[in-house]
Amino acid sequence: MRTGFRRTTAAATAGLLLLTGTLPQASAQPSSSNAATARPNSVPPDLPAGTPPPKDEGKPDVPYERTNKGCVESDTKSELIKTKPWGQVQLNLDQAHRFATGKGIKIAIIDTGVDPRNPRFGNRVEPGGDYVADKNGIDDCDGHGTEVAGVAAAAKTEGDFVGAAPEATILAIRQTSDRFEFKGNAANPEKRASAGKVGTLAQAVVRAADKGAKVINISLTNCSAPKGFSADDRNLQAAIRYAVDVKDVVVVTAAGNLSDQGVGCAAQNNNMDPNTVNSVSSPAWFANDVLSVASIAQSGAVSSFSVWGPWVSIAAPGEEIISVDPKGTGLTNANVTAQGVQDIKGTSFASPYVAGITALVRERFPNLKARQVMERLKATALHPGGVTGKDNKTGFGMVNPMAALTAVLPAEAAGFKPQQPREITTSVTPPPGLDWPPIIVALSGIGLGGLLLALTLFIRNSLNRKRGSPA
Repeated sequence: MRTGFRRTTAAATAGLLLLTGTLPQASAQPSSSNAATARPNSVPPDLPAGTPPPKDEGKPDVPYERTNKGCVESDTKSELIKTKPWGQVQLNLDQAHRFATGKGIKIAIIDTGVDPRNPRFGNRVEPGGDYVADKNGIDDCDGHGTEVAGVAAAAKTEGDFVGAAPEATILAIRQTSDRFEFKGNAANPEKRASAGKVGTLAQAVVRAADKGAKVINISLTNCSAPKGFSADDRNLQAAIRYAVDVKDVVVVTAAGNLSDQGVGCAAQNNNMDPNTVNSVSSPAWFANDVLSVASIAQSGAVSSFSVWGPWVSIAAPGEEIISVDPKGTGLTNANVTAQGVQDIKGTSFASPYVAGITALVRERFPNLKARQVMERLKATALHPGGVTGKDNKTGFGMVNPMAALTAVLPAEAAGFKPQQPREITTSVTPPPGLDWPPIIVALSGIGLGGLLLALTLFIRNSLNRKRGSPA
């Protein structure tokens, strides 16, 4: 732990979601259609027209029980943070807050719950629902959701730390937890070592949209090798489409982390063909309907754990994170786990930066629809040097709050279409062939001049000899 910062401590092994936010994989049935077989494995199947969103049951799908893992506890001392978080400085949030603070915008945090007691949340945490236990989303045994909410929307009190949207309302929905388990029963023999399922994540998205959220943050990923598309996957896809196109919500999600102690994506997508990937991270891979967020380190490099993929939309700071203490009144920069003290990092924390900045854009441009907001954030990002201004590591690049809040985009005006990226010719152009006629004329002139000079010298020397001039 760095001197002068605060931390949280857990009484048991690090939670499943504290760094990676991985959900248990729903069983998937492989498709037998030729179209599905021919489709690149980096692209999800199309959603059939008219597919309804899943019905929100508003409760756990199975009776979860508390495990013997203790909830996170506060280890807050009296230290105050002495420097601004680098991500906050990099994103220039202080200047961005001159234009918008997220006031009047509701951000849904679908996660492990949000503990509302930290004073930096004020009275802005709204109970939204619970798919783990009967606590309506405002209990957080893991600490992950509260830390995520702090990055997205904590207000400034003492010190310099502030969330991306410090006046936004937080809609707390608990969808998963590593401190609960399902041991199975006669009706459902499927055992789960932690709470959370893709099907209830889909329901949570519908719930958030129906409760008036204008931004949804999902710092959870379901990562596996490419395989079939399950009914739960279809429900999640339909829920996201419903949120975006029917309820006008921007859905922001973590791009996913490489596995850490068996959790996360097992293989990086580092092969050259973007149509064939080693790992699929959901809901990030629903690229047409979500903003999928990669992680950037303070050096400016892509974080070593950040999962690549053609679905990556944008990037944000995801290392050396500072956020609210989940069970205290101060701040934290680390979690104490069975593996020791670990910095807070992950695409889980890059995502709420973008979610909060999205709330700023929604406040400043209230007439923009969800998809227009997504395009504005991508168009104003600090683009990488690819030929299309996009790559598979950071998408369209680091999110740029000031540009997103102030840029004039012709594509948003009626009658203008956004410029489509085009390939740039990078092969070396050979020099044109020699133009011989002018070269011959020039050389002829030089030759004639030389002959005249030689003749003049010869005549002069001859005359000098006849006159007896000294040698």
